[in-house]
Amino acid sequence: MTDTTAATAATATTTPSALPEHLRTALEDAAEWQLPLYEDLHRHPELSMREARTRGVIEGRLRELGFEVQEIGGGVVGVLANGEGRTVLMRADFDGLPVKEATGLDYASTDTQVDDAGAVQPVMHACGHDTHVTAALGAAAVLAENREDWSGTYIALFQPGEEIAAGARSMVEDGLVDKVPAPDACLGQHVLATPVSGRVALTAGPAMSSAASMRIVVHGAGSHGSMPHLSVDPVVLAAAIVTRIQTLVAREIAPGDFGVVTVGSLHAGTSANIIPDRATMQLNFRAYDEQVLSQLVQGVERIVRAECEAARSPREPEFELFHRFPLTDNDEQVTARVREAMIAQLGAERVEHMDPVTASEDFSMIPDAFGAPYCYWGFGGFVEGRETFPNHSPYFAPDPQPTLSTGTEAALTAILAMLAADGDDATEG
Repeated sequence: MTDTTAATAATATTTPSALPEHLRTALEDAAEWQLPLYEDLHRHPELSMREARTRGVIEGRLRELGFEVQEIGGGVVGVLANGEGRTVLMRADFDGLPVKEATGLDYASTDTQVDDAGAVQPVMHACGHDTHVTAALGAAAVLAENREDWSGTYIALFQPGEEIAAGARSMVEDGLVDKVPAPDACLGQHVLATPVSGRVALTAGPAMSSAASMRIVVHGAGSHGSMPHLSVDPVVLAAAIVTRIQTLVAREIAPGDFGVVTVGSLHAGTSANIIPDRATMQLNFRAYDEQVLSQLVQGVERIVRAECEAARSPREPEFELFHRFPLTDNDEQVTARVREAMIAQLGAERVEHMDPVTASEDFSMIPDAFGAPYCYWGFGGFVEGRETFPNHSPYFAPDPQPTLSTGTEAALTAILAMLAADGDDATEG
């Protein structure tokens, strides 16, 4: 393909079609090295923002493929320039979780790591980020080894710290926007318990919820357990708060709006016969609308302050908002383009509609920083008929195949479709 022909192909309005036979063969060839890479990554997960080994593995692979590689904010970015045309970014996250693996796999993790508090934690890829890295590196390899099939610039972005909503922000704050070309579109994917392995699912609009966590400390006055009249009991106060905040979703959020408030942690006291002087709660909020999320957060603060006053709390409550995840809101045009390409490649029976997921992601911080439209989809991790386990479970263990091949094929298909798309047609609403 000449430079002129390649540039024309990269900017023309085209109808996505199935990958040519030699690219299908390239995907099959990649599968041979992907499995051992996946097992290695699974054996050696690392906690969020502490992923030095994983980062080194990714950098080595990208350099071998001819990418210009740099570390940004704890992540790795590889840029592959290949003539005139569009610029497309694909993101994969690579951190593990403080979970003790119980899968019984031959390649199960037995690693531990010291966390920020100095505690030794078991670590597991309980959310499938090892799958994401393997698939993204497979797509990068096929693109690098078949440059005659596309024109433009491809950005392979590997992000740390997704589980604590720190990685995307870290990369943006470290100058990501100034250090790499501006993408015309951004892509991302996540392995999930549904659909079944071998299929993908996507939707335009909200795909994953916004989220935030909150730590609350309420204060009481300690006393002997036999003398409650001399105390201000923070346990009773906390219990009243937990009960009262259930009305936020039931009575203050419109029935058609999605919202969740979960009290995931409540700690107070050290002994059965001691009334403590404080209680600490940790809450999690989810919504598909930032306004709804703010309403929930503000409602909790209002209720906590009111209950503290009613209980004669001697001090103002303390609030700390953390782990803030943005809404993942897929662009209609980009999603339509990706869906059309995936149907052409995978077949309509393997491309499903994805209902919005109540879990959250920090992926959208990256395209938002560039002002770029994006599409984020899911692909199945468990073969049909097998018992499934949700992400973050100690038993979460996707079937390597056809999961890895599907993730790689979906990524490559979407990347090539966006590189060849016309800008006005595919990325402007």
